[in-house]
Amino acid sequence: MRCVSVKSFVSGSLAALALAGTAHAAPQLADARAWFVVNGTNGEVLAQHDAHERVPIASITKLMTVIVALQHLQPDEIVTVTKGAAQVGESRIPLHAGQRISVHDLLEGALIQSANNAADALAAAAADGDIPTFVGWMNARARQLGLHDTHFVRPDGLDAPGHVSSARDVALLARVAMHSPVVREIVAKRSAPIENGAFTVYTRNDLLGVVTGVIGVKTGHTSAAGWCEVAAIRRPGYTIYAVVLGVPTRTQRNDDLEQLLDWSVDQYRPVWLVRKRVYAWAAAPYGRKPVALVASKPSLQVVRVRAPLVERVVAPALVSLPVIRGEVLGRVEIWRGRKLLVSRPLLAARSVSKPGVGGRLSFYAGRTVHHLFSFLH
Repeated sequence: MRCVSVKSFVSGSLAALALAGTAHAAPQLADARAWFVVNGTNGEVLAQHDAHERVPIASITKLMTVIVALQHLQPDEIVTVTKGAAQVGESRIPLHAGQRISVHDLLEGALIQSANNAADALAAAAADGDIPTFVGWMNARARQLGLHDTHFVRPDGLDAPGHVSSARDVALLARVAMHSPVVREIVAKRSAPIENGAFTVYTRNDLLGVVTGVIGVKTGHTSAAGWCEVAAIRRPGYTIYAVVLGVPTRTQRNDDLEQLLDWSVDQYRPVWLVRKRVYAWAAAPYGRKPVALVASKPSLQVVRVRAPLVERVVAPALVSLPVIRGEVLGRVEIWRGRKLLVSRPLLAARSVSKPGVGGRLSFYAGRTVHHLFSFLH
């Protein structure tokens, strides 16, 4: 017969660790049009405001441009810059029609310095000069990824009617882009030499190297979009993505993101959800001492503060002999709501042999004498 013990973490040392800290309310960004904060490791949404509002996102667009371009080009390929790409204005790097340049240099130009002509050069190279076809690929990829609020018109993110996305979609787009090793490497750089050192690109991400743990991802700015950014910050065991869109100034964008990131990382603590300790005692027959059941191995996870956790122990009330040390006799589970965070087998801490015929007869004889003595007195 098995017994089930369910215990809520409302007291005790583990509970104190799980619930440590103060869960302050998320910052309210008065000047941002929309924002969204998500734990990129488990998908937990931490804060949002108008997260599905369809708005311009400026050069954050280049994340999708790079994703699609890398489906058709290799970073070490050499491509030719088209006349149309070379002439794209505003943020740019030195490019001219007919120039031969590596895809990797264009990636760095597009992602670090947010160069519009680099983005268009990538699109043209991937689609044999057919920019509308490339934009069609961008929109098809957006549909595949579930970016329901997103529609692209240009590969560079310059203002164009109907070129929109949302804070929620931008966060998902950034998470997908960061699956690419080359993207992760580039967006973490504050600067990089391109064209064999002939030119250096410099990041527009003011948080890189300033806020500890920030690893990217992409900024954007146009007159219609305002100041925008999706930033990622890494901590042991998790990564947070924060998006702000439509902020009136660059300084305010930086302040807003720093507030969101500081608040977000303060929501989590590392906790030993399972320790290598005794979780249950199972009775043993024939007068043997109870058997301690211990977790097979510990589990250290990062959990959100103030999130109620429940410990569920499933173990036998009585074991059958023999018992072998290390034998699986139950399990311990840690739940948060309907989500199972961890499950570990419970193992017998020692071996217990089954007595022979003589031992069993002696045990039953002893019990009989004990019962008779109790009855007579």
